[in-house]
Amino acid sequence: MNNKVIRLGTRGSELARWQTNHVADLLRAAFPSLQTEEIIISTRGDQVLDTPLPLVGGKGLFTAELESSLRNGDIDFAVHSLKDLPTDDPDGLTIGAIPQRANPSDVLVSRSGYTLDTLPEGAVIGTSSTRRAAQLHHIRPDLQMHDIRGNINTRVRKALDENGPYDAIVLARAGLSRLGMEDVISQVLPFDVMLPAPGQGALGVQCRDDNSRDMLSAIQYMPTAIAVTAERAFLAALGGGCSVPVAAFAYQQPDESYLLTGRVCSPNGRARITVETAFTAAEDAYVAGAELAQEAIDQGAGELLGTAL
Repeated sequence: MNNKVIRLGTRGSELARWQTNHVADLLRAAFPSLQTEEIIISTRGDQVLDTPLPLVGGKGLFTAELESSLRNGDIDFAVHSLKDLPTDDPDGLTIGAIPQRANPSDVLVSRSGYTLDTLPEGAVIGTSSTRRAAQLHHIRPDLQMHDIRGNINTRVRKALDENGPYDAIVLARAGLSRLGMEDVISQVLPFDVMLPAPGQGALGVQCRDDNSRDMLSAIQYMPTAIAVTAERAFLAALGGGCSVPVAAFAYQQPDESYLLTGRVCSPNGRARITVETAFTAAEDAYVAGAELAQEAIDQGAGELLGTAL
């Protein structure tokens, strides 16, 4: 790439800008003479804050405007939370790098310090995620799920408001950790209760499908890239996006093989299918995810999702 300054596109939230600065730091560490510039771009997901996410609908809710700027050459790379990226690459664009992932767990934030076990009967939980709501309802069907929107700082402020409507909210631990806000966590939810979204905790650096990929290969972290490839393949084979109750998590085991767990819930959480597989080679990651999705379909995942699979 001939550019003396690499332009990184990002959403405007504090977390998005942290993530972009992190990618810039990785690039400058790999290429000490490199200069970077941050370009802030507002997305539809940032602009529509009065509607629950599943009702806003559409792929690329937090990514389409960034992708348009990338395709037009206004930026060189776009930095995304990987879980926001649709599983299919748009024409002419690709994910050029996936750096090392942060902790993928989900957490409770409660002004009263509640955990899932100590939340009172009928407690109100703030979440806009059908995946989170369904998994919580599977364990605690009495809980009331109320929509909550806004960036992390806004949602934490709402959760801690003494006069606020929420007894607790659910957030990704990675975002709180990146912003130095782990002190507000009242419980880290275990994976047997709350499996994360495919790609949660990971970043995706998107680029045009040209020689810019060569530069980004320097910041790729292969164990994370392999794991999230399997997770996203599981989601893709189920035909789902961020608005369906599908979860997946893969990690590298001590013997260097990968263990992939996938989960599909009915929207009300009453039914839940959890499947698991192992694979060893990087080139097997996508197939492992797709085959595990078929196993979930064979066990009735299509009916739970209300789709014709």
